[in-house]
Amino acid sequence: MPENRDTPQGLAFALTAYVLWGFLPLYMKLLSHIPPAEVVAHRVIWSLPIAATLLIILGRTGDIKTALTTPKMLAMGCVTAALISINWGFYVWAITSGHALDAALGYYINPLFSVFLGAVLLGERLNKLQLAALALAFAAVVILTLEAGKLPWVAIALFVTWGFYALAKKSLPIGPNQGFLLEVMILTPPAIAYLIWLGPTGNFLGSAYDTWLLLGCGVVTAVPLLIYANGAKLLRLSTIAILQYIAPTMIFLIGVFVFKEPFGGARMIAFPMIWMALVLYSIAIFRNMRAARKLAGKTAATP
Repeated sequence: MPENRDTPQGLAFALTAYVLWGFLPLYMKLLSHIPPAEVVAHRVIWSLPIAATLLIILGRTGDIKTALTTPKMLAMGCVTAALISINWGFYVWAITSGHALDAALGYYINPLFSVFLGAVLLGERLNKLQLAALALAFAAVVILTLEAGKLPWVAIALFVTWGFYALAKKSLPIGPNQGFLLEVMILTPPAIAYLIWLGPTGNFLGSAYDTWLLLGCGVVTAVPLLIYANGAKLLRLSTIAILQYIAPTMIFLIGVFVFKEPFGGARMIAFPMIWMALVLYSIAIFRNMRAARKLAGKTAATP
């Protein structure tokens, strides 16, 4: 069993992945003139050769063959593939239609929603700090809803789809790189069918600018995921839990200072509430891990 500690390589991989995800809105904004569904289709198609090439080089294609020939694994792969494609669709729409702050909100709330899912679906007990964090996040959503007169559905769609994706991913007994390749393999046929249906109305090959941007969707999608998958194995869970705030923070800053999205009124109240909820969530993680280490130490010391 690998030692549970942080390594310089793991930190470098994870930081690189989260920073790349943080800058992704700048790339997606260049695709604002292209329908989100078309962008997602190209994210799928051009991710496939990158993910496949890596696994072939590493000699780890055996799990893919097993997954494709095991009905239960293939069915779960279809579930995770559907969830990640829906998540990508909402994300692309949010960035390209001027809702980057909603995207940031969704990914801020995501870890708190995962805690909620663990309690409701897996029977995990929540401590007082976790309950307080969930209450703050819920109150923030209520404030945004009352101010806008409607639910912040973009943020909700993002954290719900990603939360269930992460939950379903746990049931897929293959590595993250293999799982990603399986998902894009499942999604590629419908993605190609959709682009064929678009025909001449599609943007691919319409101009060199659009063609290169759509080809690049594979790189900006697959590379951060593959880098992160390798970094996560070399870091402690608590470190990953803190680093995951990098991307939504960068999205938030880009939304406010680059895209000039309005940040006032309810958002000036709701976002600090979410940040405080994440502070409580982080404290709870560190306390739980410290308690687990103490328990493990006592167990090891018992003859």
